[in-house]
Amino acid sequence: MPLSDREQHLLEQMEQALSAEDPKFASHMRGVGGLAQRRRYIVAAVGFLVGLGVVLVGVNLSNMWVGAIGFVVMVAAVVQAVAPPRKRKNQVPLGPVRPDGSVGTTHSRTRSKGRAPKARPSGTFMQRLEQRWDRRRGSGGW
Repeated sequence: MPLSDREQHLLEQMEQALSAEDPKFASHMRGVGGLAQRRRYIVAAVGFLVGLGVVLVGVNLSNMWVGAIGFVVMVAAVVQAVAPPRKRKNQVPLGPVRPDGSVGTTHSRTRSKGRAPKARPSGTFMQRLEQRWDRRRGSGGW
């Protein structure tokens, strides 16, 4: 029996509150399920074996390019196995749930009254380095 809209909304609020209180636990619970992870490993293992087969064909044919393509396939399969899964596009942003039911962010956008925002340095990277060097030399060195 599917959940009603109100129940789904309450469940989402509970999930967001949990992630706001304990983000490490929430990220662990959001991890890829066992079946999906197993599927990733199987696809990567098959890709690795196909790449190995292409490398062996390249060696037998004395063709360096075929072997190189097989090696690239093997590396891509390993990267597929160890790379973290992509986030879903329709995932709700996490943060504390406000009393009105809206979701906030975990960081505050307001600054404390005692600190002024840093000014963005102007010029290119090399110009900023030269300015630093000139300031150091002008103040008597080290």
